[in-house]
Amino acid sequence: MDTNLALILVLTPLLGFLVNVFFGKSLGKTASGAIGTVAVAISFVVSLLLFNQITSTGKGIQVTLFDWIQISNLKINLGFLLDQLSVLWLLFVTGIGSLIHLYSISYMHDDENMHKFFAYLNLFVFFMITLVIGSNLLVLFIGWEGVGLCSYLLIGFWHKNQDYNDAAKKAFIMNRIGDLGLLIGMFIIGSMFSTLDYATLKTAITGATNLNLPLLSLAALCLFIGACGKSAQIPLYTWLPDAMAGPTPVSALIHAATMVTAGIFMVTRLNFVFDLAHDVQNVIAIIGAITSLVAATIGLVQTDIKKVLAYSTVSQLGLMFLALGFGAYEVAVFHVITHAFFKACLFLGSGSVIHGLHGEQDMRNMGGLRKAMPITFWTMLISSLAISGVPFFSGFFSKDEILLTAFHHSIPLYVVGSVASIMTAFYMFRLMFLTFFKEFRGTEEQKHHLHESGSLITIPLIILAILATFGGLISLPGNSWLNHYLAPLFTKVAGEEHHLGTTEYTLMGVAVLGGLLGILIAYIKYFKQDNFPESDENITGLSKVLYNKYYVDEVYDAVFVQPINSLSKFFRDYIETGLSALVFGLGKVTNEIAFQGKRLQSGSIGLYLFVFVLGMCAIISYIFLAQ
Repeated sequence: MDTNLALILVLTPLLGFLVNVFFGKSLGKTASGAIGTVAVAISFVVSLLLFNQITSTGKGIQVTLFDWIQISNLKINLGFLLDQLSVLWLLFVTGIGSLIHLYSISYMHDDENMHKFFAYLNLFVFFMITLVIGSNLLVLFIGWEGVGLCSYLLIGFWHKNQDYNDAAKKAFIMNRIGDLGLLIGMFIIGSMFSTLDYATLKTAITGATNLNLPLLSLAALCLFIGACGKSAQIPLYTWLPDAMAGPTPVSALIHAATMVTAGIFMVTRLNFVFDLAHDVQNVIAIIGAITSLVAATIGLVQTDIKKVLAYSTVSQLGLMFLALGFGAYEVAVFHVITHAFFKACLFLGSGSVIHGLHGEQDMRNMGGLRKAMPITFWTMLISSLAISGVPFFSGFFSKDEILLTAFHHSIPLYVVGSVASIMTAFYMFRLMFLTFFKEFRGTEEQKHHLHESGSLITIPLIILAILATFGGLISLPGNSWLNHYLAPLFTKVAGEEHHLGTTEYTLMGVAVLGGLLGILIAYIKYFKQDNFPESDENITGLSKVLYNKYYVDEVYDAVFVQPINSLSKFFRDYIETGLSALVFGLGKVTNEIAFQGKRLQSGSIGLYLFVFVLGMCAIISYIFLAQ
């Protein structure tokens, strides 16, 4: 029964992909959208059944399909591990994935390749499920590479635009850099313990008395490099904002609940490895804090509504890694869940705005949409309050837990995380004021056609807004269902439940005041004073540096891209040209030898027998003389 459920869970989205690839165009847009949505919805139902079973029994489910690879004493099975962590991830991957598929039926209806879009979405969900439920690192790696491939296909979906193709290639290549680190980490762990299976690894590591800790730390560092690529941490973060080139449902799927959380999932799954690599944990916390702050500063001045949300995602992922660096895995998972709710709502809400404005993404050309798009406005407002940490929305609980954990481990990193959180509140309400308040700044034609999106778009927004409001109830301070649910997975509970005392209430008050301060500054600047972002050519000073993302892309281009291109041109123009004479010369020599050898083939049987006899005589003579 468990095997059948696991196979239905995994294979249903794959079946949806195959049906849409081969028959989607002939079935029509409505049918292809319905097939893709139902496929993921079935996986969500199966996830609910598995969640209920694991919650009631308290035990995970191990499914081994067959023996896959055996090299010397290294044995790897193709199997699935359905435990508290994987099923929790499945719930929001398939649940939010279903809502995004439903949303896409309306959003992508006018696209001529709608069937292909749903095929790619289904394939993405298939690989994400594989990543999450794999029982070992190699199965995880299959899903890891699969979601990378699908992100390339989805980001560059509108491939007639070369800029979108470039964004897709950038995402693919930067993820390959991180994936190399992941592979090296896997090789090191495989060589140390002769297994990649999670359960066997945990038993071997926790029961070992003579571990090679430096080598294990190196493996953990390499694994973290892989997480930096997939979850967009410094220095491998620049692909994620460019990934906004894809259709907005792609942004919600990749950047809210699925692909970018893969790194968080992998580190949490291998918590027993990272707990022994304290230096690597320090690196993780520092990188997470810096990423959170850097991305937040860039988000302060962006004018593309999706770019603001993209840098917000990078910043929030940084906070999650900050928690991971302190060993507070359950706290990081808590923020993953709440972030999935409010960020998916924000991305889909921005898509509703873009859809209503016929493709316009620049907030300088928006404004006054509150009355025309009330459902979009209220759902995005709720999610903005949640991400800003306003009581008592979901983000308030999860972000407060991260900052409280940071305070108890490192005051400087706590300060960095707090400043980033204040900036988050500012740029999110900057987005809200520029988009929904004051007078409309677009064209008269856009103004004439302003209207609320259809029910297939607004229903997912409403559901996500409800989750963004009440999602924090799963982990209340001092009474955390989530912590108890995940407790069997961790060798130690580093992020202990924070019982409310004077310190906790003080820090909570500071966090709330910080968030409200960010909102107040945005209100004064963009509502009361009616300030307006300048045109690109008029941006100067620090704002220009932030608007151009600290020129990191330009630095990467100068340090890596251009030298590699120059080296490639050198080999093409000089090495290949210079060696071509030698290469062709060897070919000519080979042809000449073959031609001379061909002349020996006269077809005379008598000559062949004569040569044969001479050869036999020579061999016999050699043997006789050798004796």
